Amino acid sequence: MKIVILDGGVLNPGDLSWTRLEQLGEIQVYENSAPEEVVERIGRAEIAIVNKVSLGRKEFERCPELRFIGVTATGYNNIDLAAAGNQGIAVANVPTYGTVTVAQFTTSLMLELCNHVGEHALDVRAGGWSRKTDFCYWLKPMIEVADKSVGIIGFGRIGQAFGMVAQALGMKVLAYDEHRDLSLENERVRYVDLDTLYAQADIISLHCLLTGKTQGMINAAAIGKMKKSVLILNASRGDLVNEADLAAALNSGRVAGAAVDVLSQEPPSPDNPLLSARNCLVTPHIAWASVEARGRILAITADNVKAFINGHPQNRVDTL
Repeated sequence: MKIVILDGGVLNPGDLSWTRLEQLGEIQVYENSAPEEVVERIGRAEIAIVNKVSLGRKEFERCPELRFIGVTATGYNNIDLAAAGNQGIAVANVPTYGTVTVAQFTTSLMLELCNHVGEHALDVRAGGWSRKTDFCYWLKPMIEVADKSVGIIGFGRIGQAFGMVAQALGMKVLAYDEHRDLSLENERVRYVDLDTLYAQADIISLHCLLTGKTQGMINAAAIGKMKKSVLILNASRGDLVNEADLAAALNSGRVAGAAVDVLSQEPPSPDNPLLSARNCLVTPHIAWASVEARGRILAITADNVKAFINGHPQNRVDTL
């Protein structure tokens, strides 16, 4: 069984092992693949492993031996499922791997906005403390999160995990989700509608799916309902945010700060307004990427391949 990994460099830059996949067949690993290289690299392989490489009808028709695609992520919008089905190609994803690591990263975004640890550490290295006469100084006011309200939009696995951390820090959770599990409510957690969340939350964190309904949901109209002291976090999908509206609100002081790990275009254009916006932190889509989470992705992907080879495919998305 020939297995081709088309963009393995991000998942495994060298700190993980491909052994579990090597045990299942002959593997060829490419760090990344340009669109024009995909067909040649798949060749007559039966199995292709991808993260962000796009595969559709053109590739399937020119790769007649291909029978299985393993997506090393939860999202699979880079695969044309209808075309895969027409060619008899099964597609499987990794549905759960990063709940804890994304919640942890979201917490770090929140705390950096509130405590500015990295900013102060860089200033000290640049000689800022050595030039002072007092024993301490701060570049920006720091915020204590205890008793603040965090609005979590999308209260699924990751939203709930972040909510647990927030509660441990003494915060109150305002949860919004179209599917409510009322058993999760307690004295510090309650479900609210979006307008209530916008009005009452001191910090807003996005953990919802990107749909036609949620695309651009953080926009000028929504921001107008929020506190001027609000902090906005996004470790979900870049297109949930109207970036021009958020940048304008940050630059005018209408929003106090934002920290985002995702953008509408990745890598971003140099003129993306959030890259230069006031009090805005941008990280390069790494909330998912702890070594532990990547290890789980690799293990589940190998399990998906093995299940397919054994005739009992799992985690299929082409049949949803």
